[in-house]
Amino acid sequence: MHVVLFQPEIPQNTGNIMRTCVAFNCKLHLIKPLGFDIDNPKFKRSTTNHITWADYTLYDSWEDFEQKNKGQYYFLTRYGKVPPSDIKFPKDEEIYLIFGKESTGIPYDILKEHTERCFRIPMAGECRSLNLSNAAAIAIYECQRQLGYEGLSLTEVQKGEDFLESYDATLLK
Repeated sequence: MHVVLFQPEIPQNTGNIMRTCVAFNCKLHLIKPLGFDIDNPKFKRSTTNHITWADYTLYDSWEDFEQKNKGQYYFLTRYGKVPPSDIKFPKDEEIYLIFGKESTGIPYDILKEHTERCFRIPMAGECRSLNLSNAAAIAIYECQRQLGYEGLSLTEVQKGEDFLESYDATLLK
């Protein structure tokens, strides 16, 4: 599974999405121009240092990205007409979830070529959009749910699967 950010502008959103990609074993694709310097210590801090584990690639343009990545493209946009739960993500193909920049989204000419692959997150009609990192997390989760969480842990690993059952608060005193 792949997550694509078209010209992201806000470093904190990209940092949060990078962290989500690490958690869900997704490759992240960043299409320039970026609204920030990826080598800036502030950006790295916004990833909570998950940039160390992130699998990501930078591209000079949409055309550069398209030439190098083949698979099924799905576009999150306010103009989509189906929720992500209505999409049947294929298990045997490369899946690319594509998100636009915070201010203007994905360019209309790109969306127009892929209207059958556009989706939206249902929300109140008065709300224009969700925060980009929140929207990405929702879409990534739905796609992973459909794919059966392949390669993801369903139990606590770092503290142990039975940590809660064996937790003893009296040991903290």
